This record gives sequence, structure tokens and C-alpha cells, in this order.
Amino acid sequence: MMLMVSVQNLNEAHEAMEGGADIIDVKNLQEALVGSAKPNIFKSVREAVPMDIHASLTLGVVPNQEGTVAMAAWAAGRMNATSVKVGFMQADYDKSVEVLRASKEALEGTETKLIGSLFADNLLYEDGIDPHLMPKLARDGLCDGWLIDTLTKDGRNLFDFIPEVELKDMVMEGKSDGMSTALSGHLKMSDLDELARVNPDIVGVRGAVCSKGNRDAGVYSESVAEFRRQVELRKFGEIDVLDGAQSAATVNGNSSNGWKIIDGKGKTCAGIIAALEEQISVDKESFVEVIIPDVLNSYDVIVWSEKAGHEILTQRQDSDGSFRMLIKP
Repeated sequence: MMLMVSVQNLNEAHEAMEGGADIIDVKNLQEALVGSAKPNIFKSVREAVPMDIHASLTLGVVPNQEGTVAMAAWAAGRMNATSVKVGFMQADYDKSVEVLRASKEALEGTETKLIGSLFADNLLYEDGIDPHLMPKLARDGLCDGWLIDTLTKDGRNLFDFIPEVELKDMVMEGKSDGMSTALSGHLKMSDLDELARVNPDIVGVRGAVCSKGNRDAGVYSESVAEFRRQVELRKFGEIDVLDGAQSAATVNGNSSNGWKIIDGKGKTCAGIIAALEEQISVDKESFVEVIIPDVLNSYDVIVWSEKAGHEILTQRQDSDGSFRMLIKP
């Protein structure tokens, strides 16, 4: 799981970077429910953030006007945003697809990724798009990934609106589509075990990494560093979020004819699952050995295998912390 920290200005961006955030997400929390930062603010952040750290731009809740949104997406691409998030609250589904496709077209020729976004509490609003449609909307809108967030500021968070098991299914669907998946919405340190079990590619926070936990007090580097440390403890299995329900240590398997190897080190979980699906789609006879970089992604491969009816014959942990699984299609 990568750590995304929402910032509103250059000073907060420096605090997020000092704390070890993987993604600096620039937004304007003072504009409506959530809005876009002014171009000069994002430009200053993009110039300050090294290119090996993601600098993303949130457009917030966008209007049902594809030209207006596409122009904003075009600007994000020209400013070298790593990604641009286009969010929908009260909107027609088909119109939302048109807005996303127009935004995708506007990003042609750039490396900026299009991220569709829905809000877990959308159904509190009249004509709010059901957040469970997020994987489908991302596919239909030709997105590179998606984010589920929340809008309400009454103390409830993501898990109050969508249960862990449903989020897990949605994230697995997104990964099977080859999408990046991100979850946010008033998440706290106490939510990390649930988040680790769901295992999105990206976890987004703000209040949890602000001074004294107050989202209006500004991002604080030490809070970012501690949140990241807690993510890493779960990522590499030092904190067992499954309470021993899954074991990463088993005996080695024996080699045989028809043995394929997929090296997933350096890949996202979505990339690993996509590679497995591609291999098995063309060859259902060979065993597949997959190398997985960390324990949380190994959990997802187990879930994917069970749902697809594949058999995991062996598992073992290598000295570098990665995992090997032998799968029989």
C-alpha cells in the first residue's frame, strides 16, 4: 500500500515529503465539499516534489460539463501531474462516463493518469451515484485507476458507509481490471488493520497525519512518518492483520514439466494478478510460480486464486522478504 497525503499548499507538501509520503495529493478543502487547488499552488508543489514522488491533483466534485472538466484535466496534464482525480457526487451515470472519456482524451500525449472517483456516502445525497459502481464506472470511463473517498464531516468514515468485505470485493475487481485502487475518507490509525486486509494500492489520509489529529491544523511530518511506519509493519507482515488465519510459511514444491514463473517484484498487485490471468488464459496446464514482493499482496493472490478456482500448492518466504507461491490452474 502506498501512502497518499492530501495537502493544500507548498509548506504542507514539504511536511508530507519529509514524513515519507509516496504521493502528494494537492486539493482545496475550503472550496465547496472538496475542490481543486489553484494552478499556481499546484505548480509550486510540482516543482518542489522530485519526479520519483507522485504529485497528484484533485479536481474534487466536478460539474456535469464534459468540456469544462476536460479543460481542467488538460491543464493537469500540462503541469505534469502524476494523476488527476475526477469525482462525481450527484450526477447521471452515462454523463459521468462522457466526462471521464473527454478527460481521458484531453490527457493524450501526457503521462498523467486519469483517476475516477466516487464517494462512499453518495447515497446520502439526492441523485448521488452508488459508490459500488466505481469499478464499472472506471472501466466505462477508460480510467487508469479509481478512488473511493467520503464527503461528510460528521465523524463517520469510509468503513461506516461500505463494509470491509464489500470494499475487498471492489478492490479485487479493480485489480483484476488492471486498475490502481485507492481508498480514503477520514481514515485513522485504528483503521489500518481493516485497510491492510482490503489492501488497496493506495491509502489516502489527511486528518490522521495533521498536527494533533486536526485536519485544519496542517500536515505534520512526524505524524506522516508514524502512519507510514504502521503501514510498513502491516505490509511486511510484522503485524498480522489476519490473526494467523493465513500463514506465509509452507514447504517447497517439487519442480515438474510445464512450470512458468511470474516475477512480480516491482509490479503492483493489479499487475501481478493481470499477469497471472494472462498466463492462465493461454495455458491452463502449466503450474505457475509467482514471486510476490510483500505479505499483503500475497493475501490478495490467495483470494484471487480461491475465487477463480485455482489451487495454491505451496507457499514460502524468501530471505529478501518476498513470497513465492506455486499455483495449479
